[in-house]
Amino acid sequence: MVITCIEELRHLARKRVPKMFYDYVDAGSWTESSYRANEADFQRIEFRQRVAVDISQRSTASSMVGQSVAMPMAIAPTGLTGMIHPNGEILAARAAKTFGIPFTLSTMSICSLEAVAQATDHHPFWFQLYVMRDRQFVANLIERAKAANCSALVLTMDLQVFGQRHKDIKNGLSTPPKLTLRNLLNIAGKPRWCRGMLATTHRNFGNIIGHASGVDSIDAMMAWTQQQFDPCLSWRDVEWIKQRWGGKLIVKGIMDVEDARLAVEAGADAIIVSNHGGRQLDGVSSSISLLPEIVAAVNKEVEVHFDGGIRSGQDVLKAIALGAQGTYIGRSMLYGLGALGEQGVTTALNIIRNEFDLSMAFCGKTNVESIGADILRL
Repeated sequence: MVITCIEELRHLARKRVPKMFYDYVDAGSWTESSYRANEADFQRIEFRQRVAVDISQRSTASSMVGQSVAMPMAIAPTGLTGMIHPNGEILAARAAKTFGIPFTLSTMSICSLEAVAQATDHHPFWFQLYVMRDRQFVANLIERAKAANCSALVLTMDLQVFGQRHKDIKNGLSTPPKLTLRNLLNIAGKPRWCRGMLATTHRNFGNIIGHASGVDSIDAMMAWTQQQFDPCLSWRDVEWIKQRWGGKLIVKGIMDVEDARLAVEAGADAIIVSNHGGRQLDGVSSSISLLPEIVAAVNKEVEVHFDGGIRSGQDVLKAIALGAQGTYIGRSMLYGLGALGEQGVTTALNIIRNEFDLSMAFCGKTNVESIGADILRL
């Protein structure tokens, strides 16, 4: 099977992943206008093609928060990854390790911190933290992340309340999922997925069940989750988390210049310009449209990373040209995972790096450090 682009992986994933979980990935909130804008606004940015430049010695290598990376990209934290493909978080982490970029594990993952660490021989990965009302649970999660050899903590700030995602409501995607007749019939038509799920022990939320107080089953977790995401989250909490963590802290969900400045003051080592993939506030600007002004606002005091709408290496190149020092892929990785498991994640990464490298060459650049707005027609 010859796969040439992320879109082909998406089509294959749609065939192989149960509808309720595929739609969880391939959806935004309300009208999905911000979800669509994340991709569409990339398409409006044009390159300046250059010729007669020596591009024989090229490198896509860079660094993110002091860590060497094969290209300026990390795998974004995505919840329910282990339901897109059995053992999904483990497979994605292995692919990232081999490729040479960071993998970020979500608090809402199926495979636990410990399971991912064991499966990757304790190779460093990143951990994404949601702040719950139960601060002792949060403190314990931070200690578990340290024990798992996590090298950076990604603190997501934009999920104090949940965006309304119409596809999830129609599909009955909840915690636990509602196994309606329609869902069961659809799942039965995905034999590859069913075989893998029967063969794994990772079917629940591994970071929460058995770790949160009184949460020892999926039903107990449903009740716990509904009242744990904290609408009182403040910048003081960021300072507290930074102190407890003691390592590199990346703050995700920045979509405003003022919030960028506050994140810097709270001790962030990097910020991620992200609208949560268009899954929270619908009608908010695309991430890429706000990136330049946020980069200017922090004035190189911290690294600015980018998340939202990346479906190709050209998108990565555009984000770097507009000032990002690192980028993240969520859906592009999940399409590969759903299509072909670990091999699919590797395929997605190779596609994006190849597109990034070739596009960089056509723009007359040979390394990441030389990429700037001069390669764009603005």
